Amino acid sequence: MDLLAQPLRTVEFLAVDTETNGLGGDGCEVTEVGAVLVGGGELHDRFASLCAVRAPLSRGVQRLTGITQAMVDEAPEAEIVLADLVAALEGRVLVAHNAAFDRRVLRQACERRGLVWPDPPAICTVALARRFAPLARQRRLVPLAESLGIEVTDRHRALADAETCGRVFCALLPRLAAHAPTVGDALALLKPARAARSRAAATDGGRHGARRRRAGARSELMEEPAGRETALDSLAGARELPDEPGVYIFRNAGGQPLYVGKSIALRTRVRSHFAASSDPSAWTAQAASVDYQQAASELGALVLENRLIKRLAPPGNVRLKHQDRFVYLRCRLDIAFPVLEVAPAPASGHAVSVGPLRGRAVAAELVEQLNSLFGLRHCGRKLPRRQWPSAYGQMGRCLSPCLGDLDPNLYRRRLDEALALFTGQGDGGAALLAHIDAETRAAAGAQRYERAAWLRRRRARLEQLLSRLDGVLGATHARPKLVRAPHPRDEGRGDLFWLVGGRVVDWCPSGPDDLAERTAAALRHWDPRRPTGHLPAGEVDEARIVAGWVATNAPPQLTLDPVPDSGRLAAFAA
Repeated sequence: MDLLAQPLRTVEFLAVDTETNGLGGDGCEVTEVGAVLVGGGELHDRFASLCAVRAPLSRGVQRLTGITQAMVDEAPEAEIVLADLVAALEGRVLVAHNAAFDRRVLRQACERRGLVWPDPPAICTVALARRFAPLARQRRLVPLAESLGIEVTDRHRALADAETCGRVFCALLPRLAAHAPTVGDALALLKPARAARSRAAATDGGRHGARRRRAGARSELMEEPAGRETALDSLAGARELPDEPGVYIFRNAGGQPLYVGKSIALRTRVRSHFAASSDPSAWTAQAASVDYQQAASELGALVLENRLIKRLAPPGNVRLKHQDRFVYLRCRLDIAFPVLEVAPAPASGHAVSVGPLRGRAVAAELVEQLNSLFGLRHCGRKLPRRQWPSAYGQMGRCLSPCLGDLDPNLYRRRLDEALALFTGQGDGGAALLAHIDAETRAAAGAQRYERAAWLRRRRARLEQLLSRLDGVLGATHARPKLVRAPHPRDEGRGDLFWLVGGRVVDWCPSGPDDLAERTAAALRHWDPRRPTGHLPAGEVDEARIVAGWVATNAPPQLTLDPVPDSGRLAAFAA
């Protein structure tokens, strides 16, 4: 049976990753190959081997990959390893992250050693994520895996990256199989549209010819606007759309969702898709009906849109349109000697996330300052082992757990001291400055004048940094609160959102009769003595959207710790 005609759910895949010597062209050599057999949505057999190389490895490549010259000197010849990989690919689909690179490297290596490259069908997990994980703002392997709730413990080695790639593929395989029943359908679905457009432009007189073609298509649309207006009028449900905030869903004749969008004026936005001045989308010709879910605010529409896109996975939504520019200072507590880091989204699982903060460079410098103040690690999550302290350790700005002789409890006390500044009820920035003032007085009292002067310089710089960060510098889970998102045109209406532990635990149109009961239910699992930062991976994107909207629009907010009485709740909702 032709491999392209086989159903996706029955075919076997081989997730492959390669490490190279970092050179391009004819100088590129494979240093390691890793492969994982994937079948039935699970990982099975593993295969990995180093490869001997002819040219010496650079120091940079050895530091990045951890593959030393001595390791490849003792490795088997590349043709032996490649022959085993070629045999494993027989009758299987190759899966790789940035598959074009791995295919090119493997094909060149096979040709160089007289082996026949089988040229198997290949699925790229970057293209897969672009299609079915549009909310993943970074599509590098590790950030993408973490956005899907996949724990990554090792990287930059072939087998570890192949396993991560296989897990990413398994996470997205159900969505792919829902839209592409066979291997051939999957390849056609994931084929980049950019290549098709560039080929069309090349056969139409190059850049100027393409411009003339677009201008001609635009004039045709302007000459015949009635056709698209007629298509809009024929849509079932189009006339019932209100000019209110909410989410609209286009469906085909079989009722399958084609596209999900949000707007603060549903009727106007839906009509704009069929206006003569708009570029026609591939799904508009298939649209047979449109339905909607109404909200009372822009934030309500954003939350609805995000939830429906994740639940329905419509093909017209390649990625979510609204992307904020906020970042988070976060610390994952499930790794040894946790580190502070800057990321575009709050962390899932057992973690503390501070933000949202506007400005990655400012947030990164704030992390650097905190690390030096409290002696925390400046390296990444993977703890390197050293025989001597790093530069920060030699300057007294790091406790140097990399030496292997540090008490984890001491490090954790320092970390908890730093995080406690942001998990309280006040402004974390003010608490940080107050902490430095207390340390400065203590150093001066102990006649440690050099440290006191160093702390004063740190404080002056931190004041500048904090003045450039928007909003209150606090952990996302530290303050349960009730947020009132107003209606865009009617000040007396809106949505109420209960945010607890960084999550939207409840929301409804403003003015309900059971405010006190809803608040009690929202805070049922909230312990003010031990606020936790547990956030499910599937709700990270929603937390980012809500926090970014709140930071941008500064809506009215009511702190729920301590719990306000029913009179104050009613006054706030009104």
